[in-house]
Amino acid sequence: MNSLLAALAGALFGAGLLVSEMVDPARVLGFLDVAGNWDPTLMFVMGGALACTVPGFWWAQRQHQPLLAGEFHWPATTDIDTRLIAGAALFGMGWGVAGLCPGPAVVAVTSLRGDVLLFVAAMLIGLAVPLERRS
Repeated sequence: MNSLLAALAGALFGAGLLVSEMVDPARVLGFLDVAGNWDPTLMFVMGGALACTVPGFWWAQRQHQPLLAGEFHWPATTDIDTRLIAGAALFGMGWGVAGLCPGPAVVAVTSLRGDVLLFVAAMLIGLAVPLERRS
């Protein structure tokens, strides 16, 4: 049952990314180009995401247990350290260069575009390296 609900949530998230066109790198790069031909439409996407997420987190933080699991898996640390800042900077730079971040990239794989496939391959390699170093 949990797997089915997870698949439905993932499909809903992917549909949202498709409808909002966040899977189109040109759309994202247009939003980030504030000094050039700026496309502000993604502000509505982000506003919609915040409108859903903020009340959801507020409600979840007041629950003793999730609805479909034994416990919450909140982050173990809330420290803002050099590693976090460096990782956030790298993420932002990668998003600004490629116009894709991981979620939209996974959805955009269905387009079979070469640049998207290359991005996802690099992303998977990048994900595997830290996991390999930990084990």
